[in-house]
Amino acid sequence: MNHDRFLTRLLRQPAGAVGALMLLAIAVLALGAHWFYPGDPWAMVTDPNLPPFSPGFPLGTDMLGRDVAAGVAHGARVSLLIGIVATAVAVIVGTVLGAVAGYYGGWVDDFIMRFTEIFQTIPGFLLALLMVAIFGPSMYSIVGAIGVISWPSVARLVRAEFLSLRTRDFVKAAVLGGQSSARIVFRQILPNTLSPIVVAASLMMATAILLESAISFLGLGDRSMISWGFMIGAGRTTLLQSWWLSAVPGVAIFITVLGLNLLGDALNQALSPRRRQGGMHERTHIA
Repeated sequence: MNHDRFLTRLLRQPAGAVGALMLLAIAVLALGAHWFYPGDPWAMVTDPNLPPFSPGFPLGTDMLGRDVAAGVAHGARVSLLIGIVATAVAVIVGTVLGAVAGYYGGWVDDFIMRFTEIFQTIPGFLLALLMVAIFGPSMYSIVGAIGVISWPSVARLVRAEFLSLRTRDFVKAAVLGGQSSARIVFRQILPNTLSPIVVAASLMMATAILLESAISFLGLGDRSMISWGFMIGAGRTTLLQSWWLSAVPGVAIFITVLGLNLLGDALNQALSPRRRQGGMHERTHIA
């Protein structure tokens, strides 16, 4: 794999470049939150309800005199962390189950797909709310809830890829060569399915951030950590008088989700040429 060539192809697309810049800005804000805004983002530092562009407070303050900019910066860390971890959980679970179902087929495939359909028949957001309410509002319960409602789509995607690839010549050659099923799954077939998984993960992370924001907006977020969804929910009661309390974190969510969607579309375009060169990959993974 030529990483430099892939990166160049990705960034040559306007959508990919814009999306990458958006996400880079959010990542710098999240990683540098303690340097940009040291101290406790919950601290009451000045007069309440200062409008944006007030001296020393570019994004204003909330009804308790807390710096909105500090909340957005520190909230970026929480929202991004939940999005990344929840996506990782969903991708790992979905990939493993989808790979097993697609490779073995038969009753194993039927059992896993019926199990997957159980989760898909329940409205995802309602299931997430129910899980968070049962296990208590915390970062762990939110990550677990988002992961539980997100993995079925990954499982179906990976299963479809495995069903297509398991009949290819390079897989048959590996079977005749005496390779174990685990080696064939993880060393031969799975690397050829990474392209759609990566694209799906980028879009899934955007959905995870939106879900966390919605859960926190409804008051089921982790009260010990500030997040964009919590800030929007806290500001909704004074929306007419202090619009910036909800608008500013809302814009942060919009930029992040838009950046992820733009990058996901660019990844799809950049990875498509390599997916069409299936023969090259097949020769690469026969070993």
